[in-house]
Amino acid sequence: MSSRALAASMRGFTLLEIMLALAIFATLAAAVLTASRYVLTQSVAVEQRLFAAWLVDNRLNELHLKTGLPLGQNQQVVRMDGRDWWLRQRVAATGDSRWLEVAIDVSLDVREQPFYRGRGWMLRP
Repeated sequence: MSSRALAASMRGFTLLEIMLALAIFATLAAAVLTASRYVLTQSVAVEQRLFAAWLVDNRLNELHLKTGLPLGQNQQVVRMDGRDWWLRQRVAATGDSRWLEVAIDVSLDVREQPFYRGRGWMLRP
C-alpha cells in the first residue's frame, strides 16, 4: 500500500468536529452540574424538615406525658444533629372544653420564619 493510500484511509477528525464535540460535552456537563446542585439543595431542605418533624413529634409526646399543661406560649432550644433548633410552642383552648390545641413551630434561628409547623390536640387534665 502506498503512503498516499494509507493517508487517505486514516482520515482523522477535523478541528470543527472536535470543537463541536467539546461544545456538546460542555453543555451536558453544565446541565449535570446544575441538576446536582439542585438535588443537593433539596436534600438539605428535606433533611431539615425531617429533623423538624421528629422534634415536633417528640415534643408532642413529651406534652402528652405531662400532667399539667399551662395555656400560653413557650419557647425552647433543642440540640439535635449538632445544631440548635428553636421550638415555639403555643397551647390554646379549643371550642370543646375537653381539648387543648398545641401548635409547635420549628426554625434554626430565633429570628427566622419557621420552616416546619406541627399541631396536636390533647385532653385537658
